Amino acid sequence: MTEEQNKEELRPSKMRGVAFPKAKYGVILAVIVIIVVNLIYYKETIFSFFK
Repeated sequence: MTEEQNKEELRPSKMRGVAFPKAKYGVILAVIVIIVVNLIYYKETIFSFFK
């Protein structure tokens, strides 16, 4: 019975009520941010291929 209580209390007491998003949404957000930053940074290079 003590093992079940230990598994339930892995997070600190102040964080128990916080709903964390799924990990896959974080991965998708990270990929989108990387793509957008690269588009901004390499904008001239990308548009030079279309000319």
